[in-house]
Amino acid sequence: MRWLLRRPVRLVPIGFGLAILVGTLLLMLPWATGQQRYTPFMIALFTATSAISVTGLTVVDTPNYWTEFGLAMITVLTQIGGLGILTGATLVILAVARRLGLRNRLLVQAETAEFGIGDIRRLLLRIAATSLGCQLIIMAILTLRLSGRYDYELGRALWIGVFHAVQSFNNGGFALYTDNLIGFSQDPWITLPLAFGSIVGGLGFPALFEAVREWRHPAGWAVATKLTVWGSLVLLVLGSGALLLFDWSNPYTLGIHSWPQKTLIAFTQNAFIRTGGFNVVDIDALGEESVPLIIALMFIGGGSASTAGGIKVSTFFLLAFVIWAELRGEPDVTVGHRRVATASQRQAITVALLGVALVVAGTVALILLTEGVPYHAALFETTSAFTTTGLSLGIAAELPHGGQLVLIVLMYIGRVGPLTLGSAIALNTRRRLYRYPEEQPIVG
Repeated sequence: MRWLLRRPVRLVPIGFGLAILVGTLLLMLPWATGQQRYTPFMIALFTATSAISVTGLTVVDTPNYWTEFGLAMITVLTQIGGLGILTGATLVILAVARRLGLRNRLLVQAETAEFGIGDIRRLLLRIAATSLGCQLIIMAILTLRLSGRYDYELGRALWIGVFHAVQSFNNGGFALYTDNLIGFSQDPWITLPLAFGSIVGGLGFPALFEAVREWRHPAGWAVATKLTVWGSLVLLVLGSGALLLFDWSNPYTLGIHSWPQKTLIAFTQNAFIRTGGFNVVDIDALGEESVPLIIALMFIGGGSASTAGGIKVSTFFLLAFVIWAELRGEPDVTVGHRRVATASQRQAITVALLGVALVVAGTVALILLTEGVPYHAALFETTSAFTTTGLSLGIAAELPHGGQLVLIVLMYIGRVGPLTLGSAIALNTRRRLYRYPEEQPIVG
């Protein structure tokens, strides 16, 4: 355990890389697919990367291409990827705390709830129990609904419930239906539990544990918890409202439904946009206004130390507070009567700008390697891959191997990159005993 704490930055990318390799080999086995004697390497690699990175992007029709063994492997890989990133994030946060000064160590301890620096085992067990508990609840609801309302055999209903519960909490996005969840878009007993799992899994354990423990006193929450919980709530409300407004009359998405059904579909789809990767409407049929909205929400993502990707909600809203303080001419950035450290502001700017650079570079690479791909479709796919969301305009399967490799690299970087970068920055923070003379260059 001490070795893990000393080298968490190396452990996370190496561990995920090995898991992808093993997953690829398992999916290449002859009994993983019924389509042919073995799975081609690129299909196996793409699917394994998508499962381990809990993305959900696919290049084949998941329910028809893979056998029960292949689907079971995807389920296991998704579970490993979800719990793996939570475990890795835990080790990184605690390792960072060990390397900081006493004052900052106490601050990090406060951010990670009531757990002490050395109380790793209890923290990991609580994370695993929370994850499995949520998945069991979702599985039970789905199983009862499918067997009672849709007349599925109990065994089949249970398998579908298990598969989608794992995908929901871990924000995987794989589905056992060719149209994903469009066939259940009007059934709140199916879509709302899955949306609940995506939201809870996408909050992150530090924010989730503190919010549950101190739910009566939200004013006393840590800054990171406030940014994550209230920011997620704002994005849920505004995103759902914007999606409802943009596609209200679209006959291919919301236009054919009554207003309660439109509200349900808009809410659940918005919940899946930032984290889950499921779709209850045809993403390719959404209006032109909705596509930029989805790209923006995917890029923001979920909470830190969660199963969701993106630059993270706390990063986005911290930058919003930085801009607001600058516009008002305030010397400090404050959130909830707490001053945010300058180092945290720089880290947020670094993560956001590097995220933009990777998405832009991936989009350019995809366009150069693929003929005839529209710019907006390339941007959508690369953003979905980098943010490990999994929504698609349907072009991933049509891409050449070079284009698929771009998405594979983005999925891997999007899963391990923000955590690795954030911990590396924190661990490399140092104080100088001198400062250079200050100047103010012209900006803008």
